[in-house]
Amino acid sequence: MDGYERRRDEYRVSTDRDLLDIEVIHGFLERSYWSPGVTKDVVAKAVENSLCFGLYLEDAQIGFARFVTDYARHAYLCDVFVLPEFRGRKLGQWLVQCAVECPSINGVRTISLDTSDAHGLYEKLGFVAQANSTDHMALKFDMPWFRPELIDE
Repeated sequence: MDGYERRRDEYRVSTDRDLLDIEVIHGFLERSYWSPGVTKDVVAKAVENSLCFGLYLEDAQIGFARFVTDYARHAYLCDVFVLPEFRGRKLGQWLVQCAVECPSINGVRTISLDTSDAHGLYEKLGFVAQANSTDHMALKFDMPWFRPELIDE
């Protein structure tokens, strides 16, 4: 899945695993509200088994996002962050947009995520809060192959 890259000014988003800086990723995630204290080994295993997007300024990693996906029907977006000193430049929104537009997940039925504090960012990209949840959001795509009339009720 390596090889997807987008550039904007001096920033780039890339799926090239060789560019990922596990120290930066782990350093942020172990202090985040959604994975406090996560070990570096767990982060490395999660990265190894996911479709990952690094956000870079020159060669320095400044952000990250990853999909847990089957590449066919569903992709779960998680561990999205931009380092605090680079926030306020719409880089998080751009990172998520690049991830959602990645050809590797083209054709999935649903992209979902959970967030406690970034609903506005995801809503700008078309994600919708799901019923009975304050944190779960999803982006659903047209499914020309799906025929609900064939489902027994």
